Amino acid sequence: MIRHIVFFTAKPANLDAVVEGLNLLGQIPHSDHFEVTRNSKVDQFGNDIDVVVYAEFADEAALAAYKAHPLYAEATRRVRPLREQRFAADVPTRSAEVLRRSA
Repeated sequence: MIRHIVFFTAKPANLDAVVEGLNLLGQIPHSDHFEVTRNSKVDQFGNDIDVVVYAEFADEAALAAYKAHPLYAEATRRVRPLREQRFAADVPTRSAEVLRRSA
């Protein structure tokens, strides 16, 4: 399994539109789990991130299919001009790494 985690920053005036645009991604059928959440900003050291996309995919092929879907391009088209920064990580779960090594 791969955890796909993306962090966004945006000006307060753009946050609703960013969340709305990112929610389009939830209509793409390739994820096993998908959510868009506003950061609760309760960390004592840093609260720079405004919105988080968290998704889980069975494997790299499912993640690639998700990114190739037309709704992914549409969400990018809508969100890119409204966001300030974007940070992404695709993290294989420990069990996925163990399975890959034993194969």
